Amino acid sequence: MRQAEFEQRHQLDWARLERWLQRRALRPAARKAMQARLGESDDALIPAAEFPARYRALCAHLALARERHYTLALVDRLHALVQAGHQALYGAQTHRSEGLGHFLMAGFPRLVRAQWRMLALASALFFGPLLAMLVAVQFSPELAETVLAPHKLGEYEMMYRREADRLGQREASSSVQMFGFYIYNNVRIGFQTFAGGIAWGLGSVFFLVYNGVVIGTVLGHLSGVGLGPQIWSFVSGHSALELVAIAISGAAGLKLGAALIAPGRRSRRLALVQEGRIALQLAGGAGLMFLAAAAVEAFWSPWVLDDPRPKYALGVFAWLLLAAYLGWGGRRAA
Repeated sequence: MRQAEFEQRHQLDWARLERWLQRRALRPAARKAMQARLGESDDALIPAAEFPARYRALCAHLALARERHYTLALVDRLHALVQAGHQALYGAQTHRSEGLGHFLMAGFPRLVRAQWRMLALASALFFGPLLAMLVAVQFSPELAETVLAPHKLGEYEMMYRREADRLGQREASSSVQMFGFYIYNNVRIGFQTFAGGIAWGLGSVFFLVYNGVVIGTVLGHLSGVGLGPQIWSFVSGHSALELVAIAISGAAGLKLGAALIAPGRRSRRLALVQEGRIALQLAGGAGLMFLAAAAVEAFWSPWVLDDPRPKYALGVFAWLLLAAYLGWGGRRAA
């Protein structure tokens, strides 16, 4: 069947669906005002009981349009209509009840699992250089000075010196002020890693590798000069939240880059809009993880204990808890 004949046969159904979905998106008062003005109810367009069948037919039309290689404009129109119909059919009842709590408990971990390929790539780009530099600096200590200036390494040594009564960067006089500093620092890293994806993904790749190299260098250098107990007891509590959040932010950025590089049969603009919604949710969840990491980093990590094993134990527990959350969270709800 030629595209012109296909469009002519189904154009009226598509137009009714578009008008029906546009009205469904309006607030109740605005919808009633439109019905009064036009003298036409939603059921006059499509009875609610018929919508599931109409939606299934629309999905079939989209599949046919793709299979027959109809124009991109038609495929994009049907794809957008299918997405809106999916939201109306499956999301209408849950939209009001699903808030931040539901997103955190079920939606976010399900989303992370669904995007496991991007997360695996981002993790390789971040954790790979981190571990490589951590090990390499142990064998060649001079490598640290190729990444960070000697005076910068000296500053890190002062932050985690043995006689310090509070570990870490102390640019404020109170833990509350440090909490604000860590929020700023974490969000800055996460935003750079996420927003860099708009540059065809290259920005996200750069910031993932760069942060991995720097963090691995600092950890390796301090361990090599005998300050391992100080730095590892400091990072153990918040490392799970902060490091995984960086990887998730990178996955969100790579998602944007992939939409630009390989949009498929969609236009780049449409691909960026559609994939951007997923990327924003990933980045939003990572932002909440950064917030939680900043709280741990400000109020727990700086403590100096005679025996650091409780801090190590809490750190291991945090990694296991995060793995369980991302691996199984939301499965029952799904």
